[in-house]
Amino acid sequence: MYIDYYGFRGHPFLMTPDARLFYASSVHSKAYAHLMYGLAQREGFVVVTGEVGAGKTTLIERLCAELDPNGFAVARIATTQVSGDDLLRLIADSFGAQAEGDKAAVLRSVIAVLRKADRHHLLIVDEAQALSPSALEELRMLSNITDGSRALLQTILLGQPQLRQIMASPDLDQLRQRVLASYHLSGLSREETHAYVEHRMQAVGWSGTPAWEGEALDLVHGYSGGIPRRINRLCSRILLGGALEQSQQLTASMVEATAQELEDDLGGQSAPEPRPAADPGIQAALAELAERVEALERASARRERVFNRMMDVFSDPARLPR
Repeated sequence: MYIDYYGFRGHPFLMTPDARLFYASSVHSKAYAHLMYGLAQREGFVVVTGEVGAGKTTLIERLCAELDPNGFAVARIATTQVSGDDLLRLIADSFGAQAEGDKAAVLRSVIAVLRKADRHHLLIVDEAQALSPSALEELRMLSNITDGSRALLQTILLGQPQLRQIMASPDLDQLRQRVLASYHLSGLSREETHAYVEHRMQAVGWSGTPAWEGEALDLVHGYSGGIPRRINRLCSRILLGGALEQSQQLTASMVEATAQELEDDLGGQSAPEPRPAADPGIQAALAELAERVEALERASARRERVFNRMMDVFSDPARLPR
């Protein structure tokens, strides 16, 4: 309804990932650089974690759109809790290998497909925090398979924050040694939330109507925590409310009312309060804590600079391996 009322070409806040609406925030740009750095190595694992709705799948959609289909054979798996044998069969089916028969037959079929030298084989595993230890071990074993000096398979693991806890297990030390790059997607900042909302609306033909109050977008950030999917859900309902009221301006009071409605829809409880500004005492304590954290971080800063320089080399999509 609001699409017609405001004259948009489409939905600016789709809940499903859409690479066409990708917003290159600072955190998503860094995550993308990590992915490209890892891909350039053509072996091992790249790990990206983030809260539900942080934009992991959208990031991968954009990456896959950039990959040359003549240079990459990509298999994507969204997992639940599966055993190592079941995961192997899913991988076989995704790459077009034989998935029936005993494990040895399936593995031989997978290796035969991977040995085709015409393209680089990339496996993307979503919801990887649900993988069993045996499944993670199966992935590690597949990463060991080579053809001379060439690794036959490279893997990207996407998961919620608990994936990092799982991979910290002493039993997975050999898998961790094969991780070339990892990154955690945090929420957008207040300023980037403003830019994200405007970017998504401009992508579907927004030219300033309806107008957003600055305080309204501040509240969008506060209620969503800067998580893209939460922003999408909230803003879509705000636009619907604006269209119903035939409003040309989206206000702070509309954001607050909509946040309450969404919370009521899910359980009848009060909407969470947006993040308040800290009082002077809290600000002083946070400043002291920040100084301590900064002192600790300086010890590893030199290593980070070296790594960041390496990633900068691969931040240009033109440098993506073909």
